[in-house]
Amino acid sequence: MTYQQTVDWMFKQLPMYQLQGASAYKKDLTNTLLLMDYLGHPEKNLRCIHVAGTNGKGSTSHMIASVLQAAGYKTGLYTSPHLKDFRERIKIDGEEIPENFVQKFVAKHRAFFESNDLSFFEMSVGLAFDYFKTQAVDFAVIETGLGGRLDSTNVITPLVSVITNIGLDHTQFLGNTLELIATEKAGIIKHNVPVIIGEYSKETKPVFLAKAQKEQAPIFFASDLVSEDYASDLLGDYQFHNKKTVVQTLRVLQEQLHITVSEEQLKEGLLHTVANTGLLGRWQQLGAHPKIICDTAHNKDGLSIVMRQLEQQKFEKLHLVFGVVNDKDLSQILPLLPKKAIYYFCKPNMPRGLEADLLCEKAKDFDLIGHPYDSVITAYKAARQTASHEDLIYVGGSTFVVAEIL
Repeated sequence: MTYQQTVDWMFKQLPMYQLQGASAYKKDLTNTLLLMDYLGHPEKNLRCIHVAGTNGKGSTSHMIASVLQAAGYKTGLYTSPHLKDFRERIKIDGEEIPENFVQKFVAKHRAFFESNDLSFFEMSVGLAFDYFKTQAVDFAVIETGLGGRLDSTNVITPLVSVITNIGLDHTQFLGNTLELIATEKAGIIKHNVPVIIGEYSKETKPVFLAKAQKEQAPIFFASDLVSEDYASDLLGDYQFHNKKTVVQTLRVLQEQLHITVSEEQLKEGLLHTVANTGLLGRWQQLGAHPKIICDTAHNKDGLSIVMRQLEQQKFEKLHLVFGVVNDKDLSQILPLLPKKAIYYFCKPNMPRGLEADLLCEKAKDFDLIGHPYDSVITAYKAARQTASHEDLIYVGGSTFVVAEIL
């Protein structure tokens, strides 16, 4: 199979949460452990930094990887979901995994995947770990997909665990309270492995403390860290907390594990995260007149910060190209959106996308006025045609909406 045929087979033949939602979620690590054994346990040959959290784990993972790259380390980076190409999920020093490695890996192991009914994510994790082992990376920054305790990435024993924050998202899988979700995320805390908590609340802190004590894991709360606000090319207001999490993580790696990263390398890595890692879609500016901003924030906590930042911008009129997936709680999201804006409602081009007509009707209940469009691209073009020189266009609501216009 060609690379494209290989990726198409991966998407169509195996359960994939990104496209299917709940039906693709597996609630145990049996298959992943079976796969690791079959592959010769590549994860045991990796020095990992494991990153979980409701929001910010992608940005945090990329910033950590960028700093390690700036310090001269060969750094693997595994993240999800991808925006344009599957290979964005698996990178070394900012370079995507080669197409032929993906092809050969799937061709070699396809019979095993099929006979054991492996999910898309389980197979992707196996590919990433095998690639990082083959290429002998110095470090591998591993972002969880969903949750933590039962996430396929949780077969590793990392150098350090990182939990960025806890919010009410994916409640159908992780629980409908902050305590329950924190318990799932805290599942990545391992025995004697330091853990960094990016942000906490009165509901989540006791959960983290209890799990860390049980595992005898040193625990650090990054939000309590007093440090300068380092400059970064990731410009969203929410990056303030992510940067503190990164700084605390690097300090633990330096002080507890004696990994060498200088202050200059820390600054260099944070300042050039996009260039070093290729991260897209985080308060990314796509145009100037009109100003066009896209952001992948897609839940209550993430969108509330982004909407506050959006309303601080200078513009004559505000235009929102907005779409969501069908398992989002609109009663949590729609009240966050500005009423003084023109809306272009759209459906992401995927099975989980919510129909634009339904979104538009629901939005009216919150005094959000606009029109439905038959595609993200059509909505985006309509916004660009309508917006004047001094207006602002925001594109978001879902990672998949942003992916279609990048």
